[in-house]
Amino acid sequence: MTIIDTTLGRIKGLDHGASHAFLGIRYGKPPTGNLRFMPPVASGGWTGTLDATKYPSRAMQGRTLGTMGQETPGELSEDCLFLNIYTPSTVGRRPVMVWIHGGGFAAGGANEYDGRVLASQGDVVVVAINYRLGPFGFLDLEPLGEEFRGSVSNGYRDMILALQWVRDHIADYGGDAGNVTIFGESAGAIAILGLIASPAAEGLYHKAISHSPGAPRVPAGDKTELMAEKLGVDRTRLLETLRHLSAEELLKAGLPAGCAIDGTVVTRDYNEAIVDRGRHGVPLIIGTNRTEGTLFTPPDSEGEDLSRYEQALNGAASGVVQGADTAAYVGRLRKAHPDLNAKRLMEMISTENFRRPAIEAAERATAAGPGGWLYRFDLDTTLEYNGKLTGATHACEMAFTWNAFADPECHVFAIHDPEAPGVRELATRWSGTLTRFAHTGDPNGGGLPHWARYSAADRQIMLLDQTSRLTHDPNEILWQE
Repeated sequence: MTIIDTTLGRIKGLDHGASHAFLGIRYGKPPTGNLRFMPPVASGGWTGTLDATKYPSRAMQGRTLGTMGQETPGELSEDCLFLNIYTPSTVGRRPVMVWIHGGGFAAGGANEYDGRVLASQGDVVVVAINYRLGPFGFLDLEPLGEEFRGSVSNGYRDMILALQWVRDHIADYGGDAGNVTIFGESAGAIAILGLIASPAAEGLYHKAISHSPGAPRVPAGDKTELMAEKLGVDRTRLLETLRHLSAEELLKAGLPAGCAIDGTVVTRDYNEAIVDRGRHGVPLIIGTNRTEGTLFTPPDSEGEDLSRYEQALNGAASGVVQGADTAAYVGRLRKAHPDLNAKRLMEMISTENFRRPAIEAAERATAAGPGGWLYRFDLDTTLEYNGKLTGATHACEMAFTWNAFADPECHVFAIHDPEAPGVRELATRWSGTLTRFAHTGDPNGGGLPHWARYSAADRQIMLLDQTSRLTHDPNEILWQE
């Protein structure tokens, strides 16, 4: 155990030897009762000694297991505005890395990510945060009154409040509030881009890392009639009903919730925000995995019906072409890959839905001045997930980002055998590159080959593999038939 005095009160954490952990620190008051669907409210200090040795509750969600189906500590609760801190020492001032978890804005939590190795290896303070999910954090109730303006982004408001807590209190844990890097994966990567497009978050962070982002896709428009219909009430009774449902009932209602560009919290498209902010923006590392889409399909089976993939191709492609002709795009894919069936094409299109936002953001960050560095994670998985090997699938790089292979006590989901060729070395080099970026705003010097900024002119991308290298072709060996 380790006990320190902070500006909010005395706190007891865990001593891991090379680092300390302070788990379950409240940064926001319980968003329950009259605070449900409202912007978060900062919490204050405490009396006595706060026990920060156990993982906190996780946000309400439809599954008790973690994002990848792993056992995860912490009960589910509407009262979820907590953060976990990992620090090499509470003395001194070192860069801070604030983690925003993925899970489609409907699942996941801070407790899935153990920051002990990243903190000690990189000499950084790691903060992993919870935020409200699903209808609790991303339900658009603005048509019901001015008090709900921006309610579809209450989850983003939680993230911003957590960053404000870091600004005000991270010095007590050995962190430098003037050097904060935000990083996240999947929905958390979208959140990173959303924070770039949120004026309320400006100045609270200084660098950004986005692993496998997508783009907001929640349809605009008034959804309150649909909500009332799902709850079986008249629209005039919708608000009263929403406020009085139990957390479990609200979760089970299946209401239309998700991140969006709301105009109040997230005020514009992230690419527009990067251009608008210009040299006042932040350096950005962004990238994807080579076969992201394999995570979302089941194992192949003999006589498998592929018709559902055929029917869904055009719809899936809409996120890639963004208003262009989806049928023409799918047709070009078929021509370029005549040996791939509809299932493989769906996996390709799913992968492209992550790649396009990453490429666009990296290009604009470089053009704007702060710099954008693009990567692709290529090291194939060696352990089966959901009954199949998945290549370099969505989320498989997380254990490398956190270098979970360096310590058997570091619990981060992994589908690579740590003894497989190149795994431990790549994890050390990749995590070292990210912490180097947190220190300096430049990824070079962390163990990878020299990494040039991505630009439309030379399209340089770092391929992360047993032997990592820079290439001028983002499409190199993108899909092996």
